[in-house]
Amino acid sequence: MKHSKTAFIAVLLATLAFGLAVACSVSTSSAEPKAAAVPVAAEPTPPAGQKGLQTAVFAGGCFWGIEAVFEHVNGVKDAVSGYSGGEANSATYDQVSGGDTGHAESVKVTFDPAVVSYEQLLQVFFAVGHDPTELNRQGPDTGTQYRSAIFYSDEAQQKAAQAYIDKLSGDKVYSKAIVTEVTPLKAFYPAEKYHQDYLKHHPNEMYIVVNDRPKVIALKAKFPGLYAEK
Repeated sequence: MKHSKTAFIAVLLATLAFGLAVACSVSTSSAEPKAAAVPVAAEPTPPAGQKGLQTAVFAGGCFWGIEAVFEHVNGVKDAVSGYSGGEANSATYDQVSGGDTGHAESVKVTFDPAVVSYEQLLQVFFAVGHDPTELNRQGPDTGTQYRSAIFYSDEAQQKAAQAYIDKLSGDKVYSKAIVTEVTPLKAFYPAEKYHQDYLKHHPNEMYIVVNDRPKVIALKAKFPGLYAEK
């Protein structure tokens, strides 16, 4: 993310309006889901025998945008940017940016299952959070650290995630194959402090304006019942 973002912003500034137009077209999903075909996720119901908050971990490109999207979902209590898939000793931004640590830039979502279901989080993740057909990249960012992945914490999450992907694939919601990994969560390591709430602290940064703010706008437009102004 470090090098690709710098180059991306430089191009935008150098080419002014034309560069912005190009960047906007690049950041738009290359396999935009057909809105009418996106399956409706299950309504929230408290899991039997479970009380309190739950967590889910998603990876879909730069964690700034994924975090910002989930922070605006009603029922989500917290969203934290971080790293999953690799070892503890390589869970730093500088190392992960090299693309060879096994980590993916990820977001840990803490949510109330009585308000928003895990299936609804999946719906948001696939519909507005990222493009699940891009392999080891999202928009201007390339590398395995930007892969699409769902890190499940239990069998219920695994089955729900795989079933949702199978539904999307079977209904041919996307024009390309979904490449999202469904893999067990070994650990989640929070990212450095300056990455947390990045969109909130840098709303006018060009990378945010072009790549991430549109995701939050899309969330409000496509899922007004789930959207929360925070």
